[in-house]
Amino acid sequence: MGKRGKENWGSQLGVILAVAGSAIGLGNFLRFPGQAAMHGGGAFMIPYFISFLIIGIPLTWSEWAVGRAGGRKGFNSVPGIFSLAARGKRRWSYIGSLGAVIPVCIVMYYLLIEAWCLAFAIQYFLGFLSTLGLSVPSFLPGTNGAGFTLGSAEAYQAFFKSFVGADANASLYLTDSGSVTFSPLMWCTVFCLILNFFLIYRGVSKGIEGFCKVAMPLLLACSLLILIRALTLTPPSDEPGRTFLDGLGFMWNPSQPDHPFWESITNPDVWLAATSQIFFSVSIGFGLIVTYASYVRPKDDIALSALSATVSNEFCEVVLAGLMILPPAIMFMGTSGLAGNLGTFSLGFNVLPNVFEQMPFGQFFGFLFFFLLFLAAVTSSISMLQPSIALFEEGLGLGRKRSICLTAGISLLGSVLLCHFSKGLYALDTMDFWAGNFGLFVLATLQTILVSWIWGPKRMLRELRLGSKIHVPRFVCYGVKYVSTPYLVLILILWLYKNAGAYFSEVRSNSLAQLVVGFLLLLWVFYLLITFLSLRRWKRMGIELKTLAKLELDEENDFRAPLDSEKEN
Repeated sequence: MGKRGKENWGSQLGVILAVAGSAIGLGNFLRFPGQAAMHGGGAFMIPYFISFLIIGIPLTWSEWAVGRAGGRKGFNSVPGIFSLAARGKRRWSYIGSLGAVIPVCIVMYYLLIEAWCLAFAIQYFLGFLSTLGLSVPSFLPGTNGAGFTLGSAEAYQAFFKSFVGADANASLYLTDSGSVTFSPLMWCTVFCLILNFFLIYRGVSKGIEGFCKVAMPLLLACSLLILIRALTLTPPSDEPGRTFLDGLGFMWNPSQPDHPFWESITNPDVWLAATSQIFFSVSIGFGLIVTYASYVRPKDDIALSALSATVSNEFCEVVLAGLMILPPAIMFMGTSGLAGNLGTFSLGFNVLPNVFEQMPFGQFFGFLFFFLLFLAAVTSSISMLQPSIALFEEGLGLGRKRSICLTAGISLLGSVLLCHFSKGLYALDTMDFWAGNFGLFVLATLQTILVSWIWGPKRMLRELRLGSKIHVPRFVCYGVKYVSTPYLVLILILWLYKNAGAYFSEVRSNSLAQLVVGFLLLLWVFYLLITFLSLRRWKRMGIELKTLAKLELDEENDFRAPLDSEKEN
């Protein structure tokens, strides 16, 4: 099947950094603080940690296991790996097509947010240079000089709305007179697109792994510097009673004046939000880890690598992002100042610039913050491109160049759609929900059913223990079957019962929502067609998934004896 199976990670550290990089992204530094603030601070953290223990770690291990098992048979695409795990059943290949299309859909708007971070980082850097006495031009119009010194929360909100084109459709590249003029944000978007596909063009080892080896230490260094600055902040002069501990208490105290403990902990929306955040936190359900794990060498450790990547991600999210974003925001703005700014992007792009303006050396730390956001976004976005490229490579027999060009064209098409329909960010929010929330949850649920009920806990345990440097308990694999799967199915049923009607009604009544959802469905049909052609091509080549699955079952006998012996003991 073309070049499938010929690429591998260069080192154990490289795969850990790459997988951690795919998980550590905007969801950690923007989405997590916003979700915690919206859902009661400490009350949100309880279902968050419960979901991490029964969903995050077990499902991460399951994706690594099924991914490497498929890679050992020469498959790197999610459709191929899913069908192999399902003992050759073709319908699971079509379900696996979601693992190629959903990441591409997320990349379409992720690239725009990545460009936001880059533009803000450049502007803050120019502002930092101006504080050193250098005369530098302003990069973003309307920022009142080289840096961000807009003076009020309302001014930052108005600037951000104009900056992202939320005032009117096509305002990012059209002037009032109708002439075409790219805004700085558009140029940043073009740069991000080129950068992502250049890195992915270099391959798994030289491109993805090589960039993550540089980006992840830089990201950690920027985070630690900002954290030190946050921990040493003094309260603003007009609010001497507020301290860093007030913000820390909001995040970890389960009972808040506006969010009583029992009211929050019994609210299904809080549990839905916490579980959804875990998917973003550790990148499960995207098809990313399945694809990444397929490039691991057959006897390399995956159990410790998976656990290391997951723990590294949680450290960045809970310790770094949780301490350096929400407590300073509450110290300077107060809980009342956060009202109306608790969306996924509002906290980072509306509130924090106001905080940076008020703190000493704010331009420098603003640059560090948005630069680390940019790095985190790139490490995530390049990982989302690989599942689609792997399918084109092994399914259609395309070379890497043509596979990358095809994926780039699809991504560019969606990004152009979002750049044009920019008013109110409605199109972006719609795509984010249907691809990044609903689609992601459905794929994760189906994938968990596949691994736990069809592939089976024994095979999962066998794969995790092959070459493992740690002992994986048996109950983890059976927990995926009897705890994680029912938990996900229950949440999906509750969402369908409580919220589905409103969302489907909005699609029926809004023409732009119909356009976006129709585009997503059309794209899925395209990937279903690619999967169909892939299955036909594999059959012509004499590659029978059922035969490969049977060989996998035969190989299992070599490992079953130690497991049975352990059970008897």
